[in-house]
Amino acid sequence: MVDISDTTAGNVEGDGKDAPCTSCDRQTLLHQSMGGGKAADILLWKQRHVSFGIVVVATVFWLLIEYSGLPLLTTCSDVLLILVVLLFLRANYAAFRNKQLQTLPQLALSEEFVNNVAASLRAKINNTLLMAHEITLGNDFKLFFRMVIGLWLLSVMGSYVSFFTFAYIGTIISITIPALYSKYDEHVDRYCGMIRQQFRKHYRVMDESVFSRLPGSLSKDKDQ
Repeated sequence: MVDISDTTAGNVEGDGKDAPCTSCDRQTLLHQSMGGGKAADILLWKQRHVSFGIVVVATVFWLLIEYSGLPLLTTCSDVLLILVVLLFLRANYAAFRNKQLQTLPQLALSEEFVNNVAASLRAKINNTLLMAHEITLGNDFKLFFRMVIGLWLLSVMGSYVSFFTFAYIGTIISITIPALYSKYDEHVDRYCGMIRQQFRKHYRVMDESVFSRLPGSLSKDKDQ
């Protein structure tokens, strides 16, 4: 006879061991999907001092642009001027006191990083051009409708916030959302799945009641 208690205990232990491994696999997949390397570490807050520094610098820069009333070129020039003067005085003060400065990290872009960025930009630009081509030919009304809604939302948002505020919000979202998702990924996936189902249901109703009745370019989609 088989001892059921031992089998159950073994299954419980096995499940307890599999759960952390599954979580580690999800973290690894998320890290790889974001390109891996230092950029993914910064976005996932594995290098907390760098991520926090980006948030602070972006916030200070946004406050300077929005509330100082100074032009962008003037603000950038003043900030760089202050940094150059401080570094120059720091180096001369250390030489005067016969102290050895800590070596600053050498800033250089690797060829691999530049090639990856160029390839990513090329793919996105080609995808955008393909979408524009399909819209101008009238081959995909659904794509046209989504594009119109997206541009209209951007126009509405632009009437309330400036470009720099919009860029600041995008920066904060890009530096915080990946880290929050990596921590609460199971809950986010569950709620996003529910929202996606509701959206698909409403979109299906609109497609059947509105889009399918439009003539011309939609006949091809309807046949498919």
